[in-house]
Amino acid sequence: MKSRKTKRVILGIACVIIFAGMIGGAVYFFKQSEKVEQPDELLLRYTSYIEKQEYGKMYAMLDHESAANISQDDFITRNQNIYEGINFQDPDVKILGTEKSEEKRMTVNYHMEFESIAGKISFEHQAVFSRDKEKGYLLVWDDSMIFPELTSSDKVRVSTVEAKRGKISDRNGRMLAGQGTASSVGLVPGKMSETAAADIEKLAQLLDTPAQNIQKRLEASWVKEDSFVPIKMIPKNASQDELLAIPGVMISDVEAREYPLGEKASQLTGYLQNVTAEDLEEHKGEGYEANSVIGRNGMEGLYEKELKGRKGHEIVIADAQGNTKSIVASVPKEDGQDITLTIDAQLQEIVYDQFGQDKSCSVAMNPYTGEILALVSTPSFNSNDFIMGISDSQWTSLNEDERKPLLNRFRQSWAPGSIFKPVTAAIGLTTGAVNPEEDYGNVGLSWQKDKSWGAYHVTTLHAYEPVILENALIYSDNIYFAKAALKIGAEPFMENLDKLGFNQTLPFEITMAQSQYSNSDKIETEIQLADSGYGQGEILVNPLHLACIYTSFVNNGDMIKPYLLLKETPQPQVWIPQAFPSDASERIRTALEKAVNSPNGTGYAAHRDDVILAGKTGTAEIKASKDDTTGTEIGWFGVFTTDEESSTPILLLSMVEDVKDRGGSGYVVQKDKAVLDAYLSGAAE
Repeated sequence: MKSRKTKRVILGIACVIIFAGMIGGAVYFFKQSEKVEQPDELLLRYTSYIEKQEYGKMYAMLDHESAANISQDDFITRNQNIYEGINFQDPDVKILGTEKSEEKRMTVNYHMEFESIAGKISFEHQAVFSRDKEKGYLLVWDDSMIFPELTSSDKVRVSTVEAKRGKISDRNGRMLAGQGTASSVGLVPGKMSETAAADIEKLAQLLDTPAQNIQKRLEASWVKEDSFVPIKMIPKNASQDELLAIPGVMISDVEAREYPLGEKASQLTGYLQNVTAEDLEEHKGEGYEANSVIGRNGMEGLYEKELKGRKGHEIVIADAQGNTKSIVASVPKEDGQDITLTIDAQLQEIVYDQFGQDKSCSVAMNPYTGEILALVSTPSFNSNDFIMGISDSQWTSLNEDERKPLLNRFRQSWAPGSIFKPVTAAIGLTTGAVNPEEDYGNVGLSWQKDKSWGAYHVTTLHAYEPVILENALIYSDNIYFAKAALKIGAEPFMENLDKLGFNQTLPFEITMAQSQYSNSDKIETEIQLADSGYGQGEILVNPLHLACIYTSFVNNGDMIKPYLLLKETPQPQVWIPQAFPSDASERIRTALEKAVNSPNGTGYAAHRDDVILAGKTGTAEIKASKDDTTGTEIGWFGVFTTDEESSTPILLLSMVEDVKDRGGSGYVVQKDKAVLDAYLSGAAE
């Protein structure tokens, strides 16, 4: 007979075993329950697959009956076509509740909201899940999971209405960029000859496009025997005889962006190009699609948002016969805004025609209002070439051209030379460092401050007397302005240039290079300061910035802010009030009038009998060192009307590279004179 103690031990062990078994069973049951994904969780996972375009994983969630009604291939094709066709994005699913609908079935009530090509779409619906012993809950699927009213025989149709891109016009309503007509050259496969390969090669040569690109277009999945397969656009007035002689070639008129001034305004207008993958990512949600175009450079790029407009889209459910059952979502098209510039297209053309063979840039503005009348950079490219589809050879030619036609010169900064002397003079008068009546003395054509300058001398071209400020501007005396800069001193000189906008962003629609007075942000030596006084040293100025400084000479010392968008009533906006005292600006203006109207003035070749002009020439030496004799020269001329009541007030500032041995700044004076002759005479008519 066992002892009571032994029985208690055995009983205790049995209880422990039973209890452990109960715990193990509970744990097993819990783990088994944990493995079963609940219907609301499944619905969220199903929706996430839509966004990831993982349609195969969606099909794997279907119950047996649903899978029997539609094959995996058909399921993937239908869902892919619809969801990607409507541009399904950013889904937001809210579970409203779950309920047991019948044995082994659960219903999930939910609210679905997402973005589409036609705007936001939202609806409430139910998803039914059936319980499978092995797989857990599976989705009972039909087409209503896409849209509640959609049936298996229905189709989802997406229609697009193109928006009209806004027009860019000049101040007189003349189109600078807008809707035009081009010719689309294409092939109809069924009408091509037996020698199609040779014909494609010939077509490729005529259109300057790779033959493999043409072949690739012909092999697209949508192409049929009677399809018109577009290859390239050409200008409407281009010769078509050789093209039409190729069997299968057809040419039709199409709407296309047009730039009537061509290369004469392309640096200003910019151009359009097809969007890239980077563009689509950068502008996500802004209505761009794979076949969209986007503005590059100039006005097209600057005002892209205003010009582009927005396509109209409509998502419709149609029955088997094509009849509309319901409109799921729609967004009307929004045409782009028209942009009117202060530019005078006639003046733009006149300036380009004069300087088209030079490496140059010109700025023309109304010095009293700040309206920009012309912005020209030569040589240039033709924006129409980009619309037609610029070829690799054209692109290579533009990039390898030593004249740099793709370089926008009016956006750069350049060594100003003597055209900078009025700025030094005005700073000298403002600070009181320069007495305009003080005679600096005739020291000949070469001068240095003292022996500490070593072999370096400042040289000038003309000797005259008395050597006072007005005469120094008339004769463009380098020595006088080197001395004036030394009298001003480096710190006051730099402080006043900073006040005039140096080392700052120009307040203008187009981003311009900043003007500077030193490569190191500081004038470091006495010689550098002296050279800076007459626009050499390390002085670099943007042409538009310099033109703005010149506006102070006709506005009682106020610098006018430039602008490009036309206003109904031009109202000048002062950029820098009292950049110079009014008496200083008046004295400079008077001297600049004599620089143009006095026979001794360097700008005398531009003088007129009918209009009083004032201005200043400039020639900047570009060389590797002070001893370099192989360098080149930049020529400048800035000229402006002085009568605010003039019917055609204008300030014209031009820069030309490589004028050495071509007359220096005199070459630019002659060109600007021709511009003013044509412009002022045309305006008078």
